[in-house]
Amino acid sequence: MATPISTIPKIRDALRATFRSGLTRPIAWRQHQLYQLARMAQNEQELICDALKKDLGKPKTEVLMAEVGCVIERAVKSAEQLPEWAKTEYPEVADWQKPWKPTLYKAPRGTALIISPWNYPMILTFQPLIGAIAAGCTAVLKPSELVPTFSQLLDEIVPKYFDPNVYRVVNGAVPETTKLLELQWDHIFYTGNGRVARIIASAAAKHLTPLTLELGGKSPVIIDSAYDIDLAAKRILWGKCNNAGQICVAPDYVLVQRDKQDELIKAFQKHYDSFFPEGALDSPLFGSIVSDLHHKRLTSLLSRTKGEVVLKGRSDAARRRLEPTIVKNVAEGDSLLEEELFGPVLPIVPVDSLKQAVDFVNARSHPLVLYVFSDNENVKQQVVSETQSGGIVFNDTFQQVAVRELPFAGVGESGYGYQVMKHTYDTYTQLRSSIDMPREAEPHLAIRYPPHSEEAVQALTAAVRTPIPSSRL
Repeated sequence: MATPISTIPKIRDALRATFRSGLTRPIAWRQHQLYQLARMAQNEQELICDALKKDLGKPKTEVLMAEVGCVIERAVKSAEQLPEWAKTEYPEVADWQKPWKPTLYKAPRGTALIISPWNYPMILTFQPLIGAIAAGCTAVLKPSELVPTFSQLLDEIVPKYFDPNVYRVVNGAVPETTKLLELQWDHIFYTGNGRVARIIASAAAKHLTPLTLELGGKSPVIIDSAYDIDLAAKRILWGKCNNAGQICVAPDYVLVQRDKQDELIKAFQKHYDSFFPEGALDSPLFGSIVSDLHHKRLTSLLSRTKGEVVLKGRSDAARRRLEPTIVKNVAEGDSLLEEELFGPVLPIVPVDSLKQAVDFVNARSHPLVLYVFSDNENVKQQVVSETQSGGIVFNDTFQQVAVRELPFAGVGESGYGYQVMKHTYDTYTQLRSSIDMPREAEPHLAIRYPPHSEEAVQALTAAVRTPIPSSRL
């Protein structure tokens, strides 16, 4: 059920009043809220799994591993580490400035808006919230209307664990989101696509609201011809099959040496048969496409490709099912290279050299992640130094999201801003700089007051005469 539009400003105002009351400031209070989030995920896991099965056909094991478990673990770990994160800092300064007590306070930004997507709605709603809670912010959660069962479930269970004047769910579609974006927020965290991100960024600009945009794009795979092709195929296919390829870090297309293409295809077929002996169409271990529209989009892209379909996945439009489909000899300008695929379709683009693969990647928008399969340190360093991407992963796919100490972020078209654990906490935290000038410093400050003697001018402008070391390229 959609939240009445007329109530949305009142919800924002109530959350802002709570923030200004100071309720969210104590560290112990924040830790309790983080533990409450972990309890909610743990206690309601069956309802969450059922909702995501209904909305997305997601396998239960996948939900528990990649959504529920991550929320529980990261909420608990954040609570444990929060006292260290939130410590006031005293930066090292020159001796003559130490009496000023230079200080960095960790201040919460205020009231946040979190707009989450449909593909991993549990972790991508609550991972941003973990940081907001840890920082001492209040927040509105706006889950996707494309997962209606899950979104309605949040509306029911969140108030059981949290004060609705602190954290609140707003449900609905474009009208409700539009109303939310008309309001001023202290931070907006959006996960989704670039088209909507531009709308959100434009709305935020009217209020000078800071943003985190976690977007996506076409994340390529480069395979060094000397690497184990069989192992590369196994790890790429596994990464592509998670949530039926509907994840921002899914391998989008593969760049492989032309003479290794057929070997790679045979390896894909071998591992597909191993993962899904009866095929993926009816497998409880393989998810569904989110909507009829997205299913039609994928089948339309496949119908227009000039490449050769070599692993033809079966399709069932009525159930929004589409098996993994692999297409070889995909060339520049093909339909499968037009947009982020966000589904179980994997084009193979043959190249004649590593340089050609790197040039192919660089001719496109910076991806969220670049996957490289190589044991050659020179190859790895070449790709690191000659490309740009949000992250770069060697010799695996998808698994990088399990490392909670690493920041997750895009660059350029794939987004900006950081998240995961302390990086999410930092997103919602203002470093509030301070000094406290003692009365006793007045004699040392005398030279700053006009009129200035020649001696005072020399002292005040000393930095201009800083020696610069000689250097050569």
